[in-house]
Amino acid sequence: MEHKDYFSGHAKVYAAFRPAYPAALYDFIFRHLGKRRRAWDCATGNGQVARHLAQHFQHVDATDISQQQLDNAYRADNITYSVASAEKTAFADGRFDLITVAQALHWFDTHAFYQEVRRTGAPGGLLAVWGYAFLHIEPVIDEIIHDFYSRIVGPYWDDARKLVEERYLTIPFPFPEIPSPGFHIDVAWTLDHLAGYLESWSATQKYTRITGVNPVPELCGRLQPYWSENETKTVRFPIFLRLGEIS
Repeated sequence: MEHKDYFSGHAKVYAAFRPAYPAALYDFIFRHLGKRRRAWDCATGNGQVARHLAQHFQHVDATDISQQQLDNAYRADNITYSVASAEKTAFADGRFDLITVAQALHWFDTHAFYQEVRRTGAPGGLLAVWGYAFLHIEPVIDEIIHDFYSRIVGPYWDDARKLVEERYLTIPFPFPEIPSPGFHIDVAWTLDHLAGYLESWSATQKYTRITGVNPVPELCGRLQPYWSENETKTVRFPIFLRLGEIS
C-alpha cells in the first residue's frame, strides 16, 4: 500500500511544538500490564512516547516511515529507532508486552496493522492507541481557531482526519477492550507557541505548499485582540484512548 507521509518536510517544527501526553494516561495503561520487558512505539514521530516508555521498559523499539522524523527524535540507550511501516516489520513473533500508537492510527491500513500486532505481541500484551481532539482555550478564541481549522485549511485535510474527529470510534478495534476514562493535556502556551503548533498541522503545511502563503500569521492577527504578546493561556486537548488485549 501507499504510505502517507505528511510530516517529513517539517519534522523539526513537529518535534518542537507537539504537546506531550500526561503521566495519568501512561499510568492507566501500565496498570493493566503484567510485564514490562519490550515495547513497540509505532509511528513514533519525534519519539515523545518512546521517551516515556523507556523509563518503564527494559527496551523500546520505535518505528516510523519518516527518517527525518527519526533524525529529530529523543535518544536513549534503551530505545532503538528504525524506519518501518506499521503494517510490516522485521520484529520477531511474540516480542512486545505493549504496542502503542499515538495520534497515528488513522493513517494505517488497520487490517494489516492488526495482523502485525497479533504476530509481534506477547501473550498477555496490550495494544494502546490514542489521540487528542480539538483544542479548547476560551470560547471566542476557540471559535476563531475552529474557523481556521474548518474553512481556511479545512479543504487541505486528508480524509483520514475525520477518524480523529470521531475519536477512533468508527475504526474497527478487534481486541477485547478495557474501558478507559477520559484524559486531557493541559499546556501553558503563548500565542507564538500556538502558532508553531498550528503550523505543524499537515493541512497547514499543504495549504502553504499549494498557495505559497503561510495562513497562520493572518490567524494570529485575528487572535491578538484576545491574546496579548507574551501572555500565556491554558490550552486543553481532550485525549481519547482505546486499550485492548492482544491475546
